[in-house]
Amino acid sequence: MAYKTIYDPAQASFVEQKSEFIGYIAPVKTNEEAVAFIESVRSENRKARHNCYAYVLRDGMISRYSDDGEPQGTAGPPILDVIQKSGLTDVCIVVTRYFGGILLGKGGLTRAYSTGASLAVNAARLMIMCEAYEVTMTLDYSLYDKINYVLPDFEIKILATDYAERITLKLLVKEELAESLHEKLVDITNGNIEISKSNKIYADFA
Repeated sequence: MAYKTIYDPAQASFVEQKSEFIGYIAPVKTNEEAVAFIESVRSENRKARHNCYAYVLRDGMISRYSDDGEPQGTAGPPILDVIQKSGLTDVCIVVTRYFGGILLGKGGLTRAYSTGASLAVNAARLMIMCEAYEVTMTLDYSLYDKINYVLPDFEIKILATDYAERITLKLLVKEELAESLHEKLVDITNGNIEISKSNKIYADFA
């Protein structure tokens, strides 16, 4: 089952009624990583009134959120809702608020924290992780053009090519295409190819 996450941390900000909202997003895989990211944002924004957050982890299907002193349900849940509607997992979002002196009301706060989270998501580079195999194949030079011609049909990602006495290719192929790729390679080379594959892994196919 493929899942969507992000490559690296990102941030974006906006001002609403003199309050500055800064949305931070980062890839995380564990509770410990999420908490460490939240604490790093807090440390960076010691003078901020609120550092509200939410995160979703694929391992254990865990989700957490905090309003961090804002009225109940106006900050953490809207941030979590943005994560879930974006289809993201293994991510943490913190929206920091520097209070500008004007009260926004529950509706205004909900919209502001949702906007802060959405801007952070939009600033991030998305990554699609798919179940895949790492395939290694060794073949004669005379077969290389045939192999190279059909590989694009299988959405592969080439990891390395070694030009020695024979050519060795290392590539990633999605799990659902692995068997048909194997059959095609054996067919077009009349079996004159060595093929091995790794255990199933998750790999980026964005």
